[in-house]
Amino acid sequence: IILMMDQIEIRSPKTEAEWKKYDDFRWEILRKPLNIPHIPLKDDLEDRSYHFMAITSSNEIVACGRLHMNNNKEAQIRYMGVSENRRRMGLGSLIVDRLENQAKVLGASNITLNARNVALDFYKSKGYKTIEPYQSDTNIPHTRMEKFLT
Repeated sequence: IILMMDQIEIRSPKTEAEWKKYDDFRWEILRKPLNIPHIPLKDDLEDRSYHFMAITSSNEIVACGRLHMNNNKEAQIRYMGVSENRRRMGLGSLIVDRLENQAKVLGASNITLNARNVALDFYKSKGYKTIEPYQSDTNIPHTRMEKFLT
């Protein structure tokens, strides 16, 4: 059986409407399942961050991720998410690859992230190593991970 796959573009939101869809998608994927009220997931690094989404040819956002610099050499990935019905299709890898490329452009030598424990195998497959448990504000078990860029 061959499944038709939409053409996927990895890029940043461009218009105000896309930014709203992107913000809504982040909440829908990362917070709604936890019954956390619909408050946009924003912190004081939003404006200095690099935001990427996987968007289909039919204009549906199906994955997202964000990168910011913690200092001159360390980047951090946050707010990674993939639509539940699109998981295990390589979309998360496409987003992580794009975020890692952006980190290299910015001169980062390593990337950190705080992964939900259910995603540890995914990040390990992308070359990340576990560092220590991380206490998330969501009360979902997380682990701090790191990858050195070459």
